[in-house]
Amino acid sequence: MIILGVVLLVIGFLAKISILWTIGIVLLVVGAILAILGGTGRRVGGRAHWY
Repeated sequence: MIILGVVLLVIGFLAKISILWTIGIVLLVVGAILAILGGTGRRVGGRAHWY
């Protein structure tokens, strides 16, 4: 999810499409939060591991 967010940020920046830029930021933030929660050992959405 983090990689997809970065890709959308780059595409949105290069093509000057603001909706891709916004979606990229949202995916990047959500992916980072899920990665941090999963790394601390907390269950995310009832799952012990998040890939």
